Amino acid sequence: MIATDDRRECLQDAITRKGMRYTKQREHIFNILMDNRDHPTADEVFLRARLEMPSMSLATVYNSLDTLVECGLVRQVHIERESTRYCPNLSDHAHFHCEETGQIYDVDLPNGFFDSVRNHLPEGFKMGNVEILIRGNSH
Repeated sequence: MIATDDRRECLQDAITRKGMRYTKQREHIFNILMDNRDHPTADEVFLRARLEMPSMSLATVYNSLDTLVECGLVRQVHIERESTRYCPNLSDHAHFHCEETGQIYDVDLPNGFFDSVRNHLPEGFKMGNVEILIRGNSH
């Protein structure tokens, strides 16, 4: 899997800004997340990574994912009692968790949604990170 020049440059810039080292393993993990935006767990990323890099260890996958999160390139998605999943969509959005299949989908929110939420906060509070998880199924 070959990363696009833009993707590689974005990764290199983010890692360099954090004072970290660029590696082919980190690039490979980043490409896995970007190529198939299905919110995989670390174990799923590990299985995919080994298809092209059979020597990659699970520890390297976890360390690479932690680096990508720290650099602001992906975010963690937490579903109760499940393994952490990773989402490369950094825009404001919600997640839909299909309880039937276990799949997670990005959900765009209406324009002005966060402004509306901000207007309903208790006085003197500022909104930081917002995580919205919608549960349901396909029926």
